[in-house]
This record gives sequence, structure tokens and C-alpha cells, in this order.
Amino acid sequence: MKKVIYSMFFVFLIGSSNFLFAQLARDSWSLGFGFTYPRIMNSPVKPSEDTYGGFLSLQRNFTEHVGLRLKASYVSLKSIAGTTEVTSNAAVGNLDLLYYFVPCESVSPFIAFGAGYGYAMLDNPIPATLEDTYLDYELNFGIGVEWNLGDDWKLKTELGYHTVSNTSFDGVGGNSSEGMLGTNQDAYMTFDLGLLVYFGKGEISRYCQLYDGITAGDMPDPVDYERIENIVQKYIPKEVVKEVVVEKPVASQDARRWVLVGVNFDFNSANLSAESYPVLFHAVQVLLQNPNMRVEIQGHTDNIGSEASNQLISEKRAMAVKNYLVARGVTANRLTTVGYGESRPIADNKTADGRSANRRIEFKILN
Repeated sequence: MKKVIYSMFFVFLIGSSNFLFAQLARDSWSLGFGFTYPRIMNSPVKPSEDTYGGFLSLQRNFTEHVGLRLKASYVSLKSIAGTTEVTSNAAVGNLDLLYYFVPCESVSPFIAFGAGYGYAMLDNPIPATLEDTYLDYELNFGIGVEWNLGDDWKLKTELGYHTVSNTSFDGVGGNSSEGMLGTNQDAYMTFDLGLLVYFGKGEISRYCQLYDGITAGDMPDPVDYERIENIVQKYIPKEVVKEVVVEKPVASQDARRWVLVGVNFDFNSANLSAESYPVLFHAVQVLLQNPNMRVEIQGHTDNIGSEASNQLISEKRAMAVKNYLVARGVTANRLTTVGYGESRPIADNKTADGRSANRRIEFKILN
């Protein structure tokens, strides 16, 4: 058992040094394979260290957090009953539901629970009249970690607890000791160490791309909110009604217009600037708290470049914001996109700050 603990610690050290991030897909398939170390838990006999096994799995991940796994295992467990060595060989098939807590991290913990059937073959059963082959069901629960090795490969470690529906799985009939789940059926634990290879991926998920394309050196620390506020004060125009300047900003005059101040873009690019993410994250919270709100996402540009290219980039900017909102949980059918190019400036395009303010996103509330 000490060897297993040391192995787990060694794997943890390796995984902790891996800073690769997962490339997730909302719909994906993976094939798993590896070694299993099994051990009898709830039995009056003494478990032997001479145990081994292996597993093969087929897994479907429906979302970033939820998956379903079909797993086939072979385990060979030896126990000592007095002076007699008893061996239980079993082929087990399980169907498990998996939940990943932090799927975007390079070290992603998960839980698994499910049920299955096992075909056991006993050598030297006690008593000798005990049936030496049988098919029976089991319930199982597991906790594990996937360690990212690349876009399509992961190292998997998992500790599982299995309760079988009889008292002869250990090769000895009868069981008076109480197990971890409060029953006196036989139980065993497994430690899996293996690999997962992902294939057949669907649409690549944007769930983990909160700061995609931004390096630590690009991220302002802290975000320069004072600069954003200065731009607002200087360039957001006042509404003119009958040639009389109204002192209230446009945004407060029209409740259906929602200007995302601070959501800006680099020149000739649909890549969000670093200071955009806190603003968009707040927009996600508002939209999730108001599930009936529908909005039109409007993209804008400055006047540098041709009208045709500015029109195209404004459409791409609106779509980039929509993709972010959808990745964070906003339903896609609540969002429409439109690009206005350079046709609706809110600031003076003759200055750098004015052009930065014009490269913006606005929301129009549709209901």
C-alpha cells in the first residue's frame, strides 16, 4: 500500500508542474486505458499485496462539466484465510456519471458514481462448496484527477470504492464485518493510473477562453478605470434636443441603449482589449439575472481604413462579444449581432483616445 501512496504523490508532483490548459469541446469522446491496483476492504480475511488489474473505458463528455463513461475492468485480488490463499478474479463493466469541478484547469478533479455487473471466478474458495463463478451487480463511487498533457491527451488518476451485492467476492462465504457504507456485503477499492486520449471532438468550447490571447504582460494590473472614466467624461456626447444641450448623458435618456464603456478593441482587430473582460463579466451577470432580456449587440469602429473593411470588422467585434456571452452561459437565442462600421462615432476620430472610444460595443435592449 505504501508503494501506491508514493506513486500517487509522485504523479501529483509531475502534474503540479504541468501548466498546459485544456482545449475543451462541448461534445467529445475519449478512450481510456491503464493499470488498476485493487484491494479488498470489507472482509474478515487478510488482503494480500499481490493484486493487479487493468481498465479500458469509452467516455462521452456532453458539456465542460458532465460526462458519461462505460468502463471495463479486470481485477485479480488475493486474500489469506488462515493458511489458505484465496484468489478472486473478476471482469467488471460499469456505467458511471462524471462531474468535473474545474474543467478549465490543467489539474481537473472530478467525481464519478454509477453501477455495473461483475463476473467473478474464485480459486480455492472457502468453503469448497462455495460457487466458484457467478455474475452479480455492484455500486461504485470514485474521486479522481485528470492531468492535462496536451490538447488531446490526459493522465488519469482515480480512487474508486465498489460495493458488491454478495458476501463471497473475496472467496470466503459470509461476512459479519460492517463496511464503509454500513452494509456487510463485500467491498473493494481500486486505484487507476492511465491515459485518456480525446477524439471525435465537436465544437471547441469557449468556456475557458476568458482571457484568450492575453498574456500576463498584456494584462493591466490593475485595470486603468480612471482612464476609462476620463474618456467617458470627455467624449460621450450630450443629447441635443431642439438645439438645446441636455446635461444628462445619452445612456440615461434612453433606457434601451446600453453602452459598454470599457469594451474596446485594438486597431483593425476583433480581439477584445484587456480592460474589456471585467465589463463583459458584469454584463453576463446582468443578463443571467434577467433571463427574459433580449439584446442586439452593436459593433462600431473608428474611421481609419475603408468603409467596407470597417463594416466587416464591426460585425466581427459584435460576434466576438456574443461568443463570449454564450460561453459564459447566456442563451444564444437572446442575442443578435449587427455592425455599424464607422457610421456612428461617439467621439472625435482625430485623437487617439477618441478613436479608442469609437472602437466599442453597444447593447440595444429589444424587450
